[in-house]
Amino acid sequence: MTNALERLVEQLRRLPGIGSKSARRLAYHLVEMPQEEVDSLVNTIVEAKGATHHCSICFNLSAQDPCEFCSNPNRDQTTIMVVETSRDVIALERSGDYKGLYHVLEGALSPLEGIGVEDIRVKELIARLRDGVVQEVILATDPDVEGEATALYLARLLAPSGIKVTRIARGVPVGGDIEYADELTLGGAVVNRQEMKG
Repeated sequence: MTNALERLVEQLRRLPGIGSKSARRLAYHLVEMPQEEVDSLVNTIVEAKGATHHCSICFNLSAQDPCEFCSNPNRDQTTIMVVETSRDVIALERSGDYKGLYHVLEGALSPLEGIGVEDIRVKELIARLRDGVVQEVILATDPDVEGEATALYLARLLAPSGIKVTRIARGVPVGGDIEYADELTLGGAVVNRQEMKG
């Protein structure tokens, strides 16, 4: 195998959900594609990377700033759903049951990986709550150890504010990721959310 092909395999292995076998399969597929298709793929990746940014309000990935949710006056301005990633926003939107705003933390608390409060968008969330418009914060972090720790921390942090803090219901399986849950499960989780006490 050529060095260039091996480097391509290594780069593809860095992508989430891609193991060694999948990376090798993709690498061979890419080098066997017609040159115009490869050029089109590369150009599309570069274009998407250049045109996509974090919203200055909620930190969702978007081609516009503010994003399509923050700039939509028809969204419920009194509710913010807190998620870990922009992928979670897309998954929750597919359910069609949530009409409020979002806040993307860009991660979750994980002391073992050295991710603390200062490494995720907590202070930006607190700043959004200062104007008194938001009446409910829905915690929709993943139902894994890091997501649960983040939700508990936020519930305790927000308790003195008087803002209602809820957690999405356990329709999402423990250890699962929101982005992979189906629309029906996510819709039920949002509708059946529960209040959290700090």
